[in-house]
Amino acid sequence: MWSRAGSRRCNIHRRLFSGAARRIEDEGDWLYSPEWWGSESESEFNGNTVFRSVSDKGNGVISVHAYPSSRPNKVHWPETEKWLQQRYAEIYPGYEHSGSFKILGYQWRVLRFNDNTRQSTVKIMAAYRDTEPGSIFIMQQAQCLAIPYVKSMVSLGLSTIASSKYDLMAAVHGKKRMHILCIGHGGGSLPLFLASKIQGAEIHVVEIDPIVISASVQAMGFPGFSVMTPSGERALLEPDTINEVMWKGIHERLYLYETDAEKYVVENNNLYDIIFVDAYDGDDIFPNKLWDPHSPFLNSLSDRLHPEHGTVVVNLHADSDISNPSETVSYFYQRLLPMGNYVSRVCKAYKDVLIRNKVTRGGKFGCGLGFAISVPWVCNTSLVVSRGFGLTSGFVNRDMVMNTLVSSSVKVDHMLNLPFSCLEYINIKRDCTLI
Repeated sequence: MWSRAGSRRCNIHRRLFSGAARRIEDEGDWLYSPEWWGSESESEFNGNTVFRSVSDKGNGVISVHAYPSSRPNKVHWPETEKWLQQRYAEIYPGYEHSGSFKILGYQWRVLRFNDNTRQSTVKIMAAYRDTEPGSIFIMQQAQCLAIPYVKSMVSLGLSTIASSKYDLMAAVHGKKRMHILCIGHGGGSLPLFLASKIQGAEIHVVEIDPIVISASVQAMGFPGFSVMTPSGERALLEPDTINEVMWKGIHERLYLYETDAEKYVVENNNLYDIIFVDAYDGDDIFPNKLWDPHSPFLNSLSDRLHPEHGTVVVNLHADSDISNPSETVSYFYQRLLPMGNYVSRVCKAYKDVLIRNKVTRGGKFGCGLGFAISVPWVCNTSLVVSRGFGLTSGFVNRDMVMNTLVSSSVKVDHMLNLPFSCLEYINIKRDCTLI
């Protein structure tokens, strides 16, 4: 999530970047942000409302707004129609001539809380079968990550775990299972992207608000077959025809749970290779219980994290209390400002609980590394805590960490054939603070 206040503070970065002339292959590139963000001469709320409901989980009014997308160009639509038809023929052989798929267009869909905060942005495709022209379905574009902080989380998380002893290549090609946990769902772009790029990924998503889940499935094109019941069964016994065509091979590895994050990590015994945390409420606040070092959540999260290579990535953004740092926070941690006083406290809490106080299987205190890197173009910070970061023991400095990340990011780009460069989000020129 990112706040309106953050967008105002970073407008200069938007203007400088938008003026750069370069060829863009990534449909979610920041160059296209005016399509969903709005320009300085336009209202930020000029989209059509396609979903609106009131939450009883503290998120206020939850809405989804639709904005026209300029990409992909219409000349590319027949290719996608052909792909849909081929998928249908593969899944339902002998029935491929019973109708054709037609694309209606593409849109950006933006999830908002209380009309103030852009909580999530996805791109969707709308299509139908000509035998059922009144039946329109939408499909979230899994390859498109529009928001810089989400790309930062993916780039840093995968580059960090690739620098450990974890065999990311085997997971990418489905030769081993990669267990991923996402705390906070939004529109679902992060778990869907990971499931589509990593064939071995099994992804559990935890979201406390049923209205958010409904918005993502009904208005943002997230696979409905992923939704789980409180008993741990699929809400849908089997996917319908269209869901199979769009998501076969992907939605079977997505598990979306409606539950409280603390309750989930305390009560289950799963062990995760990588955990992503992005959980802000309707008041744009990262709940204290998700970063209190004495909370059941953080201590249970430590037990859920793989002891050798486990990696946690947390999205953090600016708070308003940045002018009066607490005297109880050391100068070292205040260097993380001006992102906000609470950010330094969150970083320290995650590092202390997940690494500093952890004992490994061999009875030794755990090793690892924690660092925070600012996100380009928006006022966010990505916090990374890793138990298996690929550095030798002893003195570690910022340049060593950045060089290792840069080297790993190049490998990740090639492994996953990403539409964007991880290096763009792990740049030596970015602010990096060791924790």
